[in-house]
This record gives sequence, structure tokens and C-alpha cells, in this order.
Amino acid sequence: MTTAPHAVPPLRRDLGLGTTPRVAETAVAAERRGVDRILVPETAQDPFPPLAVAASRTETVEVATGVAVAFARTPMTLASSAWTLQQLSGGRAVIGLGSQVKAHITRRFSMPWSSRAARMREFVTAVRTIWHSWQTGEELDFRGEFYTHTLMNPAFDPGPLEHGAPRVLVAAVGARMAATAGAVGDGVICHPFNTVPYVTERVAPGVLAARAAAEADGMPWTGPSARPFERVGTVFTVTGRTEEEYRHSLAGIRARLAFYGSTPAYRPVLEHHGWGALQGELGTLARQGRWPEMGRLIDDEVLNAFAVVAEDPAEAGRRVRERCTGVYHRVSVSLADGADPALALDVLDGVRADG
Repeated sequence: MTTAPHAVPPLRRDLGLGTTPRVAETAVAAERRGVDRILVPETAQDPFPPLAVAASRTETVEVATGVAVAFARTPMTLASSAWTLQQLSGGRAVIGLGSQVKAHITRRFSMPWSSRAARMREFVTAVRTIWHSWQTGEELDFRGEFYTHTLMNPAFDPGPLEHGAPRVLVAAVGARMAATAGAVGDGVICHPFNTVPYVTERVAPGVLAARAAAEADGMPWTGPSARPFERVGTVFTVTGRTEEEYRHSLAGIRARLAFYGSTPAYRPVLEHHGWGALQGELGTLARQGRWPEMGRLIDDEVLNAFAVVAEDPAEAGRRVRERCTGVYHRVSVSLADGADPALALDVLDGVRADG
């Protein structure tokens, strides 16, 4: 996943906006400070309306879902939301998709769940087919194992876009979803609960092999005229502009790592480092509702494997740059809950190669 040092381009810098109500103001500030892309996740809000607001107040920064829950939607509903955002933003939309976990899909969204990687592959292919129909006027005829789309009346066809379809990125933790990202995506989004060894040794090989196979098969989203495939990362970052902010950041990131570490889906990342037993300990505490105790199990070795730790934001940014250059093409930083978005901008300033 790495290349020779002289060939490695500078990291592009993305800003996650979280659920801040000041999305327009923060997006404008990010654009002024040279951020390349802003991200809105699907947690306590639908990401598309805030991104539309951000797009209306900016001119150059890309607007991306980071990520939208694919299986909470159908390919048609996702295709429509993304097409609208691409139109409103003048071609700056980027659609990051994630699968979420079974409990949320079936119990929160009341949607079907099966064969996660295969379903995601078909979901993205169906979305691309719908977009192709709108862009070219060709008859819509998609028939798959999980989704079927064969009806598109003129009244419901939004028509072509000057800038074409948005790019699609697929979030992946395990090998099968990583291969899906390489096969049908324009990029892979690596989960923040990752380490550089896990990404380079476990995620990258499947992504690269699947991408090469898609190129060999002549898939229309690959080839010389296609947009470059992106490897996207997010780095947990502990930092602060004051001692109080730093302490809040340290406690918050330990708690976040404990939360993810308690989830069986992320156990392979811990096992890669010989820390599989930690997942069991954290899972037990989580089931008992002993959340405040969990962060104390994240010792300094685990913390520094998953997070960049620096008391100064500029130094934190420099360490993010050193850790991620050659591993990712673009990076964002994940701060503790409740952190000031301006702190993330300070860290991203430090990520700049001339920072």
C-alpha cells in the first residue's frame, strides 16, 4: 500500500463535522483554511440535509457523507439523495457508504440484513446502474439477488448532470468488505478503529486485488479515464490547546477506543496485535453497563497504536502526517465527543506538508 517516498503525494485533509448545528459556519471556515473535503456522518442525523446547507455556502470544498448507512435505504433512495447533492453542490458530492451492524439495520431501521459484503456490492452496482440511466437516458433494468429496479418513468427521472455522477466510497473493516470496496467503489474508507499494520497487512491486499480484477474486467468506473482510487483514513487524535482540553481529549479517546473495542466486529483488529482478550474484557463490562470503567482498560500501548497523542495541535498534525503518508491518500482526525471543530482545523493545519 506504500510507494517510494519520492512518489508519495501530500495527504489531502478532510474535516468531519459531526452533528454540529453550525454546519454552514464550520464549512466556510474549513474552506477558507484549505480543507479539501468536509464529512457529515449518519449518527443522530441524516447527513444529506446538512451537506446541502454546507454546499450552498461554499464553492470549492467537497461535501461527503462520512458515512451514510447504505442498508437503511434502497439503492433508489440513496441514488436520488446523492444525485440531488451532486446537483446542488456543482459536482462536489462524494458518497461514503457503510453497512452498519445487523442490530441497527433490523431493529432500528427495520430493513433486511443478509450477506453484508455481497449485498453492499450489489447495492453500489444498482446505484451506479440507476445513475447511468439518468445520465444517458437508457432504460433502467437492474435485476439482482437483493434488489430489482426496472421502472423509471420520465416524471421521476431527474435527467443528466453536467458534472456526472458522484464518486462512491465504501467503508470497510474486514477482508470481504475491503474486497467489495476495491471491486465496486471509487475508494475505500478505513474505519478509525484501525492501526497502520492492520490496514497495510490485512485491508490493503484485498482492496488492491479486487481493484485490479475490476480493471481487468473493464468495469466502467475503472480504467485510464476513471477518477483515481482513494484510500481514506481517520485517526483518533488526543490533543488540546489548554491542559483542560487535553485532559478531556485523553479521557474521551480512551472511552471511544473502549467502546469500539467492546464490539465483536472489531475484535480482528485487536487480535492482529495480540490483544484479542481485551475485546472480551471490554465486552463483559459493556454488557454490564459499566461504561465508565472501560476506558481504564485502554493502556498507553493500545492508545498509541490506535491514536496520535500530542499536547500541541500542530505537533499532533505533524504526527498524523508522519503516520499516514503513504498509507492513505486523505485523512481526517477524530477528536473526543464535544470537541471544538476549530481544534480539528488546528490539527489539520499541522498535517500540511509545509505546516
